[in-house]
Amino acid sequence: MKLDVALMTTGLREAAELAQAAESLGFDTLWTSETQHDPFLPLGVAALNTERIGLGTAIAVAFARNPASTAYLAWDLQAASNGRFILGLGTQVQAHIERRFGMPWGPPAARLREFILAMRAVWESWQTGGRLNFRGEYYKLTLMAPFFSPGPIDRPQIPVYIAAVNAQMCQLAGELCQGLHVHPFHTTRYLREQIMPNVQDGLEKSGRRRSDLALSSSIFVITGETAEEMARMREEIRSQVSFYASTPSYSKVMELHGWGEIRERLSSLAIRQRWSEMPALISDDILAQFAVEGQPEELPYLVKMRYVGLLDRVTFYLPFDPQRVKLWRTWVEAF
Repeated sequence: MKLDVALMTTGLREAAELAQAAESLGFDTLWTSETQHDPFLPLGVAALNTERIGLGTAIAVAFARNPASTAYLAWDLQAASNGRFILGLGTQVQAHIERRFGMPWGPPAARLREFILAMRAVWESWQTGGRLNFRGEYYKLTLMAPFFSPGPIDRPQIPVYIAAVNAQMCQLAGELCQGLHVHPFHTTRYLREQIMPNVQDGLEKSGRRRSDLALSSSIFVITGETAEEMARMREEIRSQVSFYASTPSYSKVMELHGWGEIRERLSSLAIRQRWSEMPALISDDILAQFAVEGQPEELPYLVKMRYVGLLDRVTFYLPFDPQRVKLWRTWVEAF
């Protein structure tokens, strides 16, 4: 199991320093996300200021872009990092695609499948000099003059991870991708009963094995060097869990455990924007299903005990603070 680290809300000026700190501590991969910043730009800075650490997006919103523009970004980052880049893609939900990005919506799994195949067709054209001729239902790419081709690179095989929640997306990851980004709002039961069977279906469809696909996730952890710090983190995570639990997209997790009524109450409170009342509906027993809690020195072992055989790489759902070098180093060395 690999331990990664996330740059949650990092601007470009801080990216180099944080990437170098993460590399010096020994993290396997550094992930960026598409929330308040573009996910690709900080990785460009990081690629030029590090030598070993992997660099990836977790995730970039595919449908806010097109296959060709994403292919250019990934190709440049792969070349700049000497083969350390991982392209993590997600679909987001319809409201965000149409109202936040002003882009068209379509069947998510079918369209993302075609997006990946179209992007790989572009990469193949650049690497071999062959003709670009991809014709699909959602994307048609048939023009690539030499003037617009960056040409071949040393490590053209760019791993693609996708974020997956529903059955079709999990099957797509198993069939077509090198990795799957599991949403932080999960339980081990959900991983075993919902995620893994669908992943296996996808793997079998393409004749691949479980070892051909990495399952990666940011995981909720509750820890602290004092009782007060741990109590504060517990309530922060409880609030975050209550927010995710109120979201219809993640209802299957709650329903699997028989918490459908709680989810409905949370959704009702969220609609009325009564955010402060929501965490009280997440009991300690429910919270324990979503978060790993323990003293800092025991946390890596508790994480491994919970996720062995399920996740291949984990990222603690914590802001990366390089000032706490001793704490981060303890976790990295334990892994």
